[in-house]
Amino acid sequence: MDHIGRAFYKYMNNPEISQRYKGMIDTIMKDADVQAFFQKHEERLSREIVERSYSKLHEYVQEKEKIKLGKESQNPGYEPNLVLNAGYIDVVYTPTDETMAREKEKELRSRVHSMSMPKDVRTATLERFVQSNERMPAILESLNFIDSFNGDPKVHHQALYFYGPFGVGKSYLLGAIAHELAMGGHLTTLMHYPTFTMEMKQAIQSNTVNEKIDAVKKAEILMLDDIGAEANSTWIRDEVLGVILQYRMQEDLPTFFSSNFTMQQLEEHLRMGNRGDDEPMKAKRLMERIRFLSREVPMTGKNRRFEQ
Repeated sequence: MDHIGRAFYKYMNNPEISQRYKGMIDTIMKDADVQAFFQKHEERLSREIVERSYSKLHEYVQEKEKIKLGKESQNPGYEPNLVLNAGYIDVVYTPTDETMAREKEKELRSRVHSMSMPKDVRTATLERFVQSNERMPAILESLNFIDSFNGDPKVHHQALYFYGPFGVGKSYLLGAIAHELAMGGHLTTLMHYPTFTMEMKQAIQSNTVNEKIDAVKKAEILMLDDIGAEANSTWIRDEVLGVILQYRMQEDLPTFFSSNFTMQQLEEHLRMGNRGDDEPMKAKRLMERIRFLSREVPMTGKNRRFEQ
């Protein structure tokens, strides 16, 4: 590369070239990355090619320096790279590591369809899930499911039914599991069940009940958060939840739950219709589906809901 270097400095000694232009060329020539590029492409470069590429080389050095100093560049989130085209050097912009990580996370989030869930649950990860002795059984069960499902998603996998008091992290853990499954390429629908029941009642007016039920029952992975907190409704229990769970049981689709109730307590809750009717057999049939789809996992500990 010495012949190119000598040519540059000879060219710079031309009195017709302004000091500013000389300074620009000198900056280009002293840049370590530019020199490495010259060295790599030595056999294909000539003085003429380099001279035709001054503006691009200057752009490369300038943009690289802006990024280094934390200043706004012409392509935020992208970094400049030199390439050799036919007869000239060009600058192409590729995503920075931060941009690629952000885009990857955005893609992962698109695989989790959240309905009426708070932001901390929508952005939950297992790495940020605070570990404690009380939470460890739930964490281990979650990891076992994730590993097993990612290993062979086509076989039967019994999902998890997290139960425990308010604020112990049941909803957050569902969100974290959904994130891990998204990393494996799987799609999850995560919904706040009491809100869903209200939306289903409103769907009667818009004649979209069947459409909404189909979308939920056919989800690859379904998570029903806070089941048991909804107002009792015979129609919701039998014609909505019952239909969804029956389909998912038949199709062997993973279905998670979280609740303040144990399964036995949930069965008691489901016995009562909105007119006060006691219907133990209907509740029992529904619970058979829930027990087939999931197994109970207790979660205890302090209420972390209002922790910063």
